[in-house]
Amino acid sequence: MSSIPSPRRRRSRFSPVTRQVLLYLFFLLPAAMDIAQGMAGTLGPNPTSACLHDFGRYAFRFLLVSLAVTPLKRFVGVDIMLYRRPLGLLAFTYAALHVFFYVVVARHLDTHILWQDFSSRPFLTFGVLTFLILAALASTSTRRAIRALGRKWAPLHKLAYLAMIFACIHYSIAFKTWHVEPFIYTVIAICVLALRMVPRSARRKV
Repeated sequence: MSSIPSPRRRRSRFSPVTRQVLLYLFFLLPAAMDIAQGMAGTLGPNPTSACLHDFGRYAFRFLLVSLAVTPLKRFVGVDIMLYRRPLGLLAFTYAALHVFFYVVVARHLDTHILWQDFSSRPFLTFGVLTFLILAALASTSTRRAIRALGRKWAPLHKLAYLAMIFACIHYSIAFKTWHVEPFIYTVIAICVLALRMVPRSARRKV
């Protein structure tokens, strides 16, 4: 008579790396759906703009969630540390798609138009700074990079805080008219960053 597998065995069916890859691929589905709908003509009158804004919002959300992983563990007891790396990579991937759709699809690599945009729209500068930081963090997120950087790795990856601040500014001033959503996200981001800065000793006293 065969024994019934325990819950622990069922949970360990997939290796940690496999689970990370599956999470990453699963959350790329919104991008694939947007692109597919845009090509099919079912994403509204301006599919390029729709994709551009959707990818930017997803980049912001995944960066925010990746920074919330540590506070969730410390203050709530929810441990999803295993998924912090793929969440950060998702933030970078969506930011890269956001930049690609703006530079290549929307502006057709026209340097004259791009220069006019950057010289007259300050929010683009904060967007580029955010993307450069995310690119640096993504390129140093491998185990080999962690070993190579040694003690320098942790201070480098604290630049994620700065990326979050730049992303908040970029999102908040990107619209010509009033939009409440960027400010809601900014408030949430401020709360997450504040929780990350709470000393561990203060947490133990609570």
